[in-house]
Amino acid sequence: MANEVDFPSSQPRDTTTITDGFFEREVYLSGGDTAAFLRTLADAVDDGNELLVSGDDWEIPFTFAEPIEVEIEFSNQSERELEIELEFEEPKTDAGDLNVE
Repeated sequence: MANEVDFPSSQPRDTTTITDGFFEREVYLSGGDTAAFLRTLADAVDDGNELLVSGDDWEIPFTFAEPIEVEIEFSNQSERELEIELEFEEPKTDAGDLNVE
C-alpha cells in the first residue's frame, strides 16, 4: 500500500487522480509546515517504494526506484536562492535476458 503524503493546499475536496500528462503545484509554507511535510515524506520513503502525494483536490500515486536523485542549486544572481530538488523515477521494466547459443 502507498504511503500517503499530503501536500498542503486550500482548494475544495473533489479529488482528481493524476497518472498521466503534466501536473505542477506550488505552495508557500511556513518553516514548521515545510518541516512537517518533509518529515512525512521522509517517513514514507523510509517505509517503502510507494507514495501517494496529495493535496485537497488531487492525488498522485507513484511507485519509485532507487537511487533517488537529490539536486542542490544555489544562485546569487539577482537574489540569493537555495533550491533543493528530489527526483523520484519509476522502476525500469526488465527487458529480459539476452542469450546467444
